[in-house]
Amino acid sequence: MRALRSDKETHVSKAVQIRQHGGPEQMELVDVQVGEPGPGEIRIRHKAIGLNFIDVYQRSGLYPMPMPLNLGMEGSGIVEAVDAGVTHLKVGDRAAYASNPPGSYSEQRVMPARNVCKLPDAISFETGAAMMLKGLTAQYLLKRTLPQGGLKAGDFVLFHAAAGGVGLIAVQWAKALGLRLIGTAGSDEKCALARSLGAEFMVNYSKDDFKERVKEITGGKGVKVVYDSVGKDTWDKSLDCLQPFGLMASFGNSSGPVQPFAPGILGAKGSLFVTRQTLFTHIATREANQEMADDLFAAVTSGKVQIRIDQTFPLAQVRAAHQALEARKTTGCSILTL
Repeated sequence: MRALRSDKETHVSKAVQIRQHGGPEQMELVDVQVGEPGPGEIRIRHKAIGLNFIDVYQRSGLYPMPMPLNLGMEGSGIVEAVDAGVTHLKVGDRAAYASNPPGSYSEQRVMPARNVCKLPDAISFETGAAMMLKGLTAQYLLKRTLPQGGLKAGDFVLFHAAAGGVGLIAVQWAKALGLRLIGTAGSDEKCALARSLGAEFMVNYSKDDFKERVKEITGGKGVKVVYDSVGKDTWDKSLDCLQPFGLMASFGNSSGPVQPFAPGILGAKGSLFVTRQTLFTHIATREANQEMADDLFAAVTSGKVQIRIDQTFPLAQVRAAHQALEARKTTGCSILTL
């Protein structure tokens, strides 16, 4: 039975909010009023919440946002109310999402239904909250962000931050696709973790020059594509890792934004291609979002991709969660619990 919209009915929810950009200390757990869903919306009660670097970017001001801002882009829970125009979800459904606008750091919220998917019974709420933003990102990178001629089994790819949330999913998925993945990470422990899940080669960039190692591994030929969420610290050397006509695919800035560069260097380094991708362009329609989610759900339920949740924080300890993420003390996925 669908809940009817009533502008008078409201619910009180705990939510993490900032009133100005800055460090983790700007985050406060406050009471907010949650109403009934409007056109194209649902209300969801969260069971678990995903933690992502985009949350840090929005909190810090790297991605400026209007204030006050309720943080969080990923979560899972139970659908509590559905606008009459929403047909793919109903009250009581288990659901998970990666979605704009932010607001998942909360007990419950009203949000657009477009990016919310029914969560298969075989996938827990915790896994659902951990996997959507990072798993859909891995999906669009390996399946939709491709070098000239595409990728086929046996091709070399370079994936930075391979022991992170997106990285550990991509490592497994790349192996399932037959790709020869070279990963980077900042410690021997992180390298061992990524290797255990399917990375054929790992480079500890705190000790070794990843550009030189890529040249050694590929016999001087380089890789067809670099997937880079690190940004400033890896950009220049990553371009030197590419084959002629190779693709530099940037999708994050954990070390800071890439500095401006002269396009002419792309010609000098081998007529390279460069792209800056964002998940929310790929999932802009419900149909595309569902198609990508179905692919992700199939990879997880088949066992080809395991979702590692290596850190769990109560919502009230969200400051500590952000500190750990920014200090690169995390591996795999991190979630907030209620």
